[in-house]
Amino acid sequence: MSLSEVRAAEIVAEHDEERPARRLTGRTDRLVWLVALVVALLVLKQVFFPFSKGNQFYLVIFLGCTLPLVFVCYRPLLRKSGDNPGYLDWALAAAALFVGLYPVLGGYDAFLNRQGTLSTMDIVAGALLLLLVLEATRRTTGIVLPIVCAGFLAYAYYGGFLPQNWGIAHAGVDFSQIINALYNDATGFFGTPLDVAASYIVLFTIYGAVLNASGAGKFFVDISFAAFKRSRTAPGRTTVLSGFLLGTVSGSGTATAVSLGAITWPILRKAGYPKENAGGLLAASGIGAILSPPTLGAAAFIIAEYLQTSYLTVLIWATIPTLLYYLGIVFAVEADARRFGAKAVDLPAENARKLLLRGGYHFLSLGIIVVFLALDIPPFAAVVYATGVAAVFTLIARLTSGEGFKSWVMDMLDALSAGVRGALPVIAVCAAAGVITSTITKTGLGQELANALVELARAVADNATVVLVLTVVLSAIAVGVLGLAVPVTASFIIAWVVIGPALAGVGVDGPERAMFIFYYAVLSEVTPPTALAAVASAAITGGSVLKTMWQCWKYTLPAFLVPIAFVLTDNGAALLLQAKPVTVLWVTAVSALAVGALGVVTGGWFFGPVRLPVRVVFVPAALCLLYLEPVPVFVGLGFCLLGVALQVFFRMTEGEADASEGVTGDRDAGGGGLRRETGDAGG
Repeated sequence: MSLSEVRAAEIVAEHDEERPARRLTGRTDRLVWLVALVVALLVLKQVFFPFSKGNQFYLVIFLGCTLPLVFVCYRPLLRKSGDNPGYLDWALAAAALFVGLYPVLGGYDAFLNRQGTLSTMDIVAGALLLLLVLEATRRTTGIVLPIVCAGFLAYAYYGGFLPQNWGIAHAGVDFSQIINALYNDATGFFGTPLDVAASYIVLFTIYGAVLNASGAGKFFVDISFAAFKRSRTAPGRTTVLSGFLLGTVSGSGTATAVSLGAITWPILRKAGYPKENAGGLLAASGIGAILSPPTLGAAAFIIAEYLQTSYLTVLIWATIPTLLYYLGIVFAVEADARRFGAKAVDLPAENARKLLLRGGYHFLSLGIIVVFLALDIPPFAAVVYATGVAAVFTLIARLTSGEGFKSWVMDMLDALSAGVRGALPVIAVCAAAGVITSTITKTGLGQELANALVELARAVADNATVVLVLTVVLSAIAVGVLGLAVPVTASFIIAWVVIGPALAGVGVDGPERAMFIFYYAVLSEVTPPTALAAVASAAITGGSVLKTMWQCWKYTLPAFLVPIAFVLTDNGAALLLQAKPVTVLWVTAVSALAVGALGVVTGGWFFGPVRLPVRVVFVPAALCLLYLEPVPVFVGLGFCLLGVALQVFFRMTEGEADASEGVTGDRDAGGGGLRRETGDAGG
């Protein structure tokens, strides 16, 4: 591993929402490798030969086998040394193995028959599993989510002591019934979140590990470098494309941003990018991969499960928002390259055609996933087939280059094991999320909180449109704040059961509210004051953390506003391709124009530097265009025309003939200083 790769790994470990795993050595490392490999084979077996006792039986075995790995692989305290587990870790792992598998050890059918009337041993085992799940979650993602879970448990138990005139008051749930709901019910530990993790997410992490072992990550970066010619915007474009492609392998916005930065930051620096602009671009490019087909983030699988729709449908819903997201970044890249006078850089790239001939098969498995989903093949089977295709083509490439069959076998086994280990934090989070969903189901808390949110909006105004707008804005803030404290998957699950009903109460349909919550849960990784992806990117570039957060917010602004567009009006559903083709076309065109208007506001460039009055005019232009009804759209178009007219006027009075030429002096143009640019003016 090179020095830059080691540094990147350290930054990911420090800033990622998932805590760093131990660097195991010796027999412990071999044992974990073997157990994780066995779990991977178990998961693959379940795809084609499911257990006859049902899916919950499989989930019990899955959690019982993976939870002990957390205590071996993750430290009780956040230390950076590569220590092996101690006696306490092994004791917790053994306890997790026992209580995790307890429901099947003494007869699974007999355990199910005791539902509602658990024995004392059942309650003890369930309570111990609860503590172990919370500790596993603390080790992998920090203390906040366990505290949230503890708060929900306290509410369930002590709810009877709340004033009875409070809407959230209830009779209280007995401790044995709490454990019963968690341990012997489909809404607890073995509910939908863990089912999604065990049936979908772990298979996609295995797929990503196989792609990584095949060299797909390096190929994606190389092909991105080869895709753009020498120009001042090429470094920025390369960063964006590389981030999108690398995200299919990584699955983490922060990890993608850091891996990308280790490669592209030297090029961005050579092109003249300020540290903060480069860091913001890296963070935005990394997080965009989680928002984009064909893989999306883990929460996308939960969307499909909650709405009882296909994963392909969720991918289709994400198509236009993804295009608008990257359109916004492209506008920002083009503006930035001109505003601070970026220089053309000779990118270290091979011929694109030769690269595609040699490694184009890496794209094949991604396409296979989409094709198989279109053929109604379940996603868990489609990703297994895609993994197999990636492995086979890797073997052919290895044999062609003279490498041995044995090394390929070992790499594939390593990838299977690494895929399971990579999914451990998500597994812990999904098991812990079962505590929250179970509590909300037993107490009805979700509906009460949703009603309170809507009532807060109605306290401000009686108009239905105003109530809808306020509810949406409050929901966006709530999901964003929640995402600052807990990982994306947990954030989505909690928001779905608490905020989802509030949006449903003001008439927002299932697909729109699910994607709205999904986007804001993911965007928590670039939301100040935490903005983990931006913080990690700043560590790579050495720039100011706060300024990097601002730049990242600038690049991702369309992703924050577009989700609001598809929940405010009926036409907004067209952004999820839930409308007639004509409606989809005009809604997409108007939304793209809105993204362009936002680009003028944040980028400070529109065929030349933009003054403050022009920016001010384009703000209502963008907001009106995103309210996808005819009258606001026409008003927005009017503001756009006014903004263009003002820009032309200012450009004429300044006597600037062409925006791509250098600017004399050091004039502030409402978007940062400009310096004389010499050399290449391409792009």
